This record gives sequence, structure tokens and C-alpha cells, in this order.
Amino acid sequence: MSSQSAPQPATTPASTHPSEPPAPPSARQSLPAAYRAVRERSVALAAPVSAEDAMLQSMEETSPTKWHLAHTTWFFERFVLAESAGYQPVNADWDYLFNSYYQSVGPMHARHRRGMLSRPSLAEVLDYRRAVDERMGRAFDAGRFDAPLCQRIELGLHHEQQHQELLLTDIKHALWCNPLKPAYRDDLPLASAAAGPLDWLGQDEAIVEIGAAAWPLDSGCFAFDNESPRHRVLMPAHALATRPVTNAEYHDFIDAGGYRDASLWLSDGWALVNQAAWRHPIYWDEALASEFTLGGTRPIDPHAPVSHLSYYEADAFARWAGARLPTEVEWENAAAAVAVDGNFVDRGYLHPVAAGSGAGSVNASAPQQLFGDVWEWTSSAYTAYPGFREMPGSLGEYNGKFMSGQQILRGGSCASSRDHLRASYRNFFHAPDRWQFSGLRLARYA
Repeated sequence: MSSQSAPQPATTPASTHPSEPPAPPSARQSLPAAYRAVRERSVALAAPVSAEDAMLQSMEETSPTKWHLAHTTWFFERFVLAESAGYQPVNADWDYLFNSYYQSVGPMHARHRRGMLSRPSLAEVLDYRRAVDERMGRAFDAGRFDAPLCQRIELGLHHEQQHQELLLTDIKHALWCNPLKPAYRDDLPLASAAAGPLDWLGQDEAIVEIGAAAWPLDSGCFAFDNESPRHRVLMPAHALATRPVTNAEYHDFIDAGGYRDASLWLSDGWALVNQAAWRHPIYWDEALASEFTLGGTRPIDPHAPVSHLSYYEADAFARWAGARLPTEVEWENAAAAVAVDGNFVDRGYLHPVAAGSGAGSVNASAPQQLFGDVWEWTSSAYTAYPGFREMPGSLGEYNGKFMSGQQILRGGSCASSRDHLRASYRNFFHAPDRWQFSGLRLARYA
């Protein structure tokens, strides 16, 4: 960090972190069991949401809880069950309502009007899930899924885990828009621990391999098509910060006039700062003392990773700190050497916590919190790897057509599932987006 950084906070006692529910079994162990676990988790995550809440769509970029529950069900019905000759859908009219962006499948309801769908009701959507799950269960029992369909089911499970995270971030934004700031759950645990000093881990110039093998993959080594193919890259000498940037350090950036200094911002970001009157992360209050969380409004933990930053904010902070954002090559090279461990949705906090809160490695010689807590913005644009090939058929629309105007994030968040992530995973959002659990880790050239 630059000399502008905050002094290191004093250590505070770590809380006993809550018992961890079992993670869904891996699809490589039992696809039917994985299917049941993922589907049950979606319903459990939606359980605190009322029927009225489940209809809310607070902005075009988000979707109602009810739509997430229905769309993920439609995915299995449309792309798995409907592959059987003579298949009769649960309700043919819903094909239009719950398609998302698969133009090759047919027309769909406008994204920005998903919050207008009062019918079917939440109860009907839950009945729809049960009906499709029963049909999937009978097909599993009868052994009707061949290898290509099993790969498609595994894709559908990872797709649903993405929507589980969106379900949480979307309802958080919707509840924050309510003047009463109601909590999604008022029983979420708190954590207290020191972040530890920010240090740097150097890496010499090297030719490294990143990415996953080409899709489709053998069972047990799933990856999305945009992670492939594995390829060699010349990585320059650099240093990576040992941990993400904390709330306290971001508070210093604000106090130093970071939101008022045009020299720190990309041009589009500076225009947005002035147009939208940004002065702090989206869920912080004006006093910079509390923030809105899925557990309601709570004091800002100075030691926890800062979250809900746009790419513009992350980039501006890095410039202010005399550093930069890492490339996705630098990030993946570091992550490939550590275990996928951290503060995920399984931990139950549903909010970023400091590394000392029992949510991952605190080994000073290794990067901390690469996985979980916050998605980390990189300086890499979302583009295709050399030799990239989309999945065949309609599923080719899943990732490839979005490779324009977005930035890569890495590592997962406190709302991600542990068994959904890996070092090669590439998330992507537009630069202004900040309703996700997105933060940053600093990098610099050697």
C-alpha cells in the first residue's frame, strides 16, 4: 500500500464461527444426489423471502426471487427432459416467461419486466419445481440420461448455483431500496477478527498455463466453456497483495478525497461518479459508519474486505494506493497453488469477514482469501481465450455472446458455493455494476 494507507488495526478477538452445513455432494460422486442437494439449497435460500418479496425487481440488472426459482427449473425441463421424444411440458406457456436469453430456443419475456409477473404465483413456481424434480428423479431411477445429458445436467447444476448467488444479491438490493431497510434474515452471525498487515508476494517473469481443458469435460472436472482451452501465457514479474483491500483502507481513500479526484478515475467512471453522485460503496451510509447487509443495517467492520465496488471504484482505489488491479493470469497463477477454501455461502455469514474469522488460510507466506468473501476485479477484459469454442447448439449462447464490454472477476464470494469454484473460473460483469459482492486485491509490477 502507499503511504496514504490506514495504520494497521489492533487485533480483536475472533468469534466462534457458526456450524457449517454440509456442502452439496460433488456431481462426480453422485449426479442424482448433487441434483437433489443443489435444488434443495435454492428453495432453502428462498425460504426467508415472502411472496411479496419474491416479485421484486429493483433494477433491470436484477431478477425477482421467483423468477430465479422458475428459470433454473425451466433450464432442466427445456434442455434435459425435453430431449425425450414426445415430452409434454408442465406448462407450455411458461417457456416464454422463463427463458432468459436463448434466442435460438424462442422468444422470451423482456428482462426489465420480470417484476411484473404476479402470475404464476410463488406457490405455483414451487409446485413447478417439485413437478420437474419428480420427473428428473424418475428419469435418474430409470437410467434414461446418457453421457451427453449427464454433462448437460452438471452444467445445469452449476448454472443454478450461479442463480443462487444472484438470488441473494438481487434480494439484498431490493430490500435496500425499501426505506425500512428490512433484513433478509435477522439471525445471521457476526464475525470479529483483525485483517492482518498487507504484504506483497513477488513472482518472477514466467511462461504459465491457465484455463481448463476444452468443453465438454469428463465427469469430475467440470468447467464452463469460457474457461477453455488451457493455454500458455507470458506472465511478467509482479507482486500480488497478500489479502483483499479492507473497509478501513477504503474509508481512507474516501477521506482522502478519492471520489473528488478526477485524476484517479477512468473517464467513464468519473462521468458516472458525477452523474450518480457516488461518494462511497453502494450500501454504506452517509456517515460511513454502517452498511446494509443481508442481516440488516450493521456497523461497518473495518477489518473485513470492502465489497460492492464497481470496477471503476476498484481501479480508482488501486491508482490512489500506488498500485493496480491484477490481471486474470496473475490471479489464476496464484490461486492454482492454494486450496479452494474460504468464506462461502456454506459458512452462513452471507457477508465478507476478516481472514482471522475461521474462513480460510491465514498463512503469511501464501495469499489469503483468494476464494470466497468477495469477487476480485481484475484488469482483464472478458474476451475469448485463444482457440475458444462455444458449447454446441443453443447452450453455445451461455457465455460466448457476452464477450464484449465486461471485466473479469475471480475467486467467488460469501454468497458462492464452495463446490462451484476453481482457480480457472471466470466471472464477468459490466464496469459500473456494484450490487454483487465485488472487491479488490492490489497488484504491482516488480
